[in-house]
Amino acid sequence: MATLIVGLGNPGSTYAHTRHNAGFMVVTALAEKWGAAWQNWQNIGEYAKVQVHGQEVFLLKPTTYMNESGRAVSSLSRFYKIPPQQCLVCFDDVSLPLGQIRLRKNGSAGGQKGMKHIIEQLGTQEIARLRVGIGPKPAPFDLADFVLGKFSREDEEKLIPALDKATEAVAVYLTQGLEKAMNQFN
Repeated sequence: MATLIVGLGNPGSTYAHTRHNAGFMVVTALAEKWGAAWQNWQNIGEYAKVQVHGQEVFLLKPTTYMNESGRAVSSLSRFYKIPPQQCLVCFDDVSLPLGQIRLRKNGSAGGQKGMKHIIEQLGTQEIARLRVGIGPKPAPFDLADFVLGKFSREDEEKLIPALDKATEAVAVYLTQGLEKAMNQFN
């Protein structure tokens, strides 16, 4: 059975390298690691299909902006018959310190609008997620301004090891399962 790894973010050069695009950064790093080539998915996403450890894996970056991410996820998962339980969604989390990652088996969207839309479109909260810490938000910043802001050079130095850790966590998830990945990386 195929697995779908989704990275959440906003498309376009304006949003490239912003905190809100940490999910895009994870799946981009996976595509580079696995030598995957991106293709258009129905003008609502970019996807790549690879074989990893004998498994069929799809990578997906919805290009509909964060709040409409569920459109691409539901479309691709239904077309390839990938159940929600075989999906892992990667996204930024302001409540986690910069550089930390956290895997979760399921649950609410926790205020993340892209995840909220995916839950609505797939009709379940039984979707694994990998959150990449981008916080904490400094007091004077508006939340939207903070998450849509670019990483400072100092913050990028903390983010790079987190992205490496996230790609390792995805590899463990694929080969040994979510529980093992949670025990190892949470």
